Amino acid sequence: MEKKFQSIESITDRQTYDEVMGYINKMVDYATRNGYLKDPDADNEYTQELGRAMALAADYESIYMDFKHLKVKNPLIISIENEIRRKALNQRQTAELLDVKENTLSQIMTGKRNVSMKLAKKLYKTLNIDPKLILEFA
Repeated sequence: MEKKFQSIESITDRQTYDEVMGYINKMVDYATRNGYLKDPDADNEYTQELGRAMALAADYESIYMDFKHLKVKNPLIISIENEIRRKALNQRQTAELLDVKENTLSQIMTGKRNVSMKLAKKLYKTLNIDPKLILEFA
């Protein structure tokens, strides 16, 4: 295996970063095809070289790249949205059905407000939301 980028201690420009990422991808493809990464606890020249190159790339990313954190929607909110769509309700109608203010429902749906026990019961009884989902994500 030919090791590249041995002479650098850190990546300071985008071109080098892109080259290192290309190198990492080629190594992963080759090592995967040939079984060098089959064992999760493997310690071989490929896993060591991948670790070194990936550390260089990770350091560059943390210093020079501004990644936006991925936002994952709460599964409870997804379930509520699905039931609202299924019943063909708008937000005002849903708020009335759940006996809450429209503003309160809006805040819950955007994650700015937590679901109260009273509302949790209404979600279960009125919208048939899975109680396990309510308990886990409310």
